[in-house]
Amino acid sequence: MNQLTPTSPIELLLVEDDPGDVLMTTEALEESKLLTSLHVVRDGEDAVAFLRQEGTHADAPRPDLILLDLNLPRLDGREVLAIIKADPDLRRIPVVVLTTSEAEEDVLRSYDLHANAYVTKPVDFEAFCGAIRQIDEFFLSVVRLPPRP
Repeated sequence: MNQLTPTSPIELLLVEDDPGDVLMTTEALEESKLLTSLHVVRDGEDAVAFLRQEGTHADAPRPDLILLDLNLPRLDGREVLAIIKADPDLRRIPVVVLTTSEAEEDVLRSYDLHANAYVTKPVDFEAFCGAIRQIDEFFLSVVRLPPRP
């Protein structure tokens, strides 16, 4: 069983199709003091393949945390979240829904599907970076994550 240590990088999976949001997330994580290995997939089907280590993702690491957009091509974030939380091998991975949607139905549906947190993306660059740093700090410094299998 792999235990996380202060010197081992946190494996973070970002499921995001917007290149601008990927860039801002990358920049926010680079500013943080935590060791983070960021992996990016741009649609829901690719996210599931990454998590199941299928196809081109056969050597993908198991993420310690997933940042998941809801509005994705191929499989949307709700479908990806349902797949993750229904899979006994994946459901312990914390999932933070990170989306532009402020719709109450999206918030409720995400929590019904067992999202660990729901964060609405700020449109301002500095606020967006601040939100990413807070997620990073909370889930990677404060919260105890499950050990990697």
